[in-house]
Amino acid sequence: MKDKVDVLIVGSGASGAAVAWSLAETKMRILCLEQGDWMKQSDYPSNGRDYEARVFSDYATSPNIRQRPSDYPINDDNSPIKVVNFNAVGGSTVMYTAHYPRLHPSDFRVRSLDNVADDWPIDYATLEPYFAVNDRMTGVAGLAGDPAYPAHEPPMPPLPLGKSGAKIGATMNKLGWHWWPSDSAVATTEYDGRAPCINLGHCTPACAQGAKASTDLTYWPHAIRAGVELRTNCRVREITIGQDGMATGVVYYDSDGVAQFQPAEVVVMACNGVGTPRLLLHSTSGRFPSGLANSSGLVGKNLMLHPWAQVIGYVEEQMDRHGPPLCLWSQEFYETDRSRGFVRGFNFQFVRTANTGNEAVQAEANGVLPWGEAHHDAFRSMVGHRMQISICPEDLPEAHNRVTLDPVLTDRHGIPAPKIDYTIGENTNRMLDFAVDRGKEILAAAGARKAHVVRPMLYAGWHLLGTARMGKDPERSVVNAWGRSHDVKNLFVVDGSIFVTSGGVNPTSTIQALALYIADSIKQRLATLFD
Repeated sequence: MKDKVDVLIVGSGASGAAVAWSLAETKMRILCLEQGDWMKQSDYPSNGRDYEARVFSDYATSPNIRQRPSDYPINDDNSPIKVVNFNAVGGSTVMYTAHYPRLHPSDFRVRSLDNVADDWPIDYATLEPYFAVNDRMTGVAGLAGDPAYPAHEPPMPPLPLGKSGAKIGATMNKLGWHWWPSDSAVATTEYDGRAPCINLGHCTPACAQGAKASTDLTYWPHAIRAGVELRTNCRVREITIGQDGMATGVVYYDSDGVAQFQPAEVVVMACNGVGTPRLLLHSTSGRFPSGLANSSGLVGKNLMLHPWAQVIGYVEEQMDRHGPPLCLWSQEFYETDRSRGFVRGFNFQFVRTANTGNEAVQAEANGVLPWGEAHHDAFRSMVGHRMQISICPEDLPEAHNRVTLDPVLTDRHGIPAPKIDYTIGENTNRMLDFAVDRGKEILAAAGARKAHVVRPMLYAGWHLLGTARMGKDPERSVVNAWGRSHDVKNLFVVDGSIFVTSGGVNPTSTIQALALYIADSIKQRLATLFD
């Protein structure tokens, strides 16, 4: 048996890294278990000429395609959106696009404002100081003054607008609609030992330059220097419970496949909105026969995925072909206007054009690239001319959207795989109808041709939220207002599974602010933590 630690964190991604760094100042013995390993920037696809092809193989976003030893299979057959994640030190921040908006103040008060879903037990003001700390630790590039948000000042200047940004901004001005340079977790100047972005390629298949703020480069070096231990190639099987109902530690498989028991005073779950409910549901006992911390029956339920859509066209001007994919956003339709036929709203994200290989694959798949004599002329008119609008809609929580344990499929250690059951809600579908029509208006104002829609994107399940929600009422939530399980007083959840509502923006900034807030709450309550 291993020596007991004070705090055991499961998962080293966005939230696990942030909570480890924050708790390190207590000088407690803190251990993080990660089922993957450290990544090598020299191995990343953008070091080679085949980097676009590798997005469809060993650097695919879906673990079911990628099948690295650290991955686990996911049964998402019963979902129009496939789960995408990454298992390594840094978690999915290794692969994310580094688009970095915050939730809006209204996102925490959806029940009060719109009589749907539930209010969060905390508000934007509670998280505001933690957003600021996280921006500094992460290194966020952006432009202060966005009227869609409360005032905040990113520590680095924004990504350059480039040809794409200038074209999009002029088009939005023509329509009289909001746009702003997006907050991005990409270094635009030298920052905390990281070199600035040099536009090596799309951010998603990992950043060989190290400009993108994956937590293996941001939080973890600081946490490890402060004394946190990070143990890799450790796949956690279950959380164990003592006779007093408290968590005693975890059982995990080490790099040799040998089961080990790691005792701990406190267990912190940071495995994302699919991985966390998977482990909780698998951690059964006489006291918790339907899964750990599941007296509410809500573990795994209310999964929110943000059903992504794209509106794509081609303009005469050359657009930018390399570098971070996102440069501008629009919150014009973010807040509720019931005359539109739905509640809540969505975020427009304007995307730089696709590179040659991706353009070929996507244009053919979308049915806009002809075969035959006209093929090459058509392709030349498309490469470097794409204008793409991505739509991130609010996804309201619905109990039938859920994560359960598959009765047959397992990972290589025999742990049941997560099974996803998910359908797009009626309100979200009406929102997407409206958003797609507005996207077409933008393309028309830009003079784009070959306009077409991708809805929903198949491999777009990168926002995994809501499956262990926070709340004041133990019958309607899994954890309390500061991330502690209602049922198990030394079990905390800090990842996206604690979201009450999804908002209409990418969640990583808010996930990390929540993790810092929960860590601070733990530090303030150390003397009475289990009361």
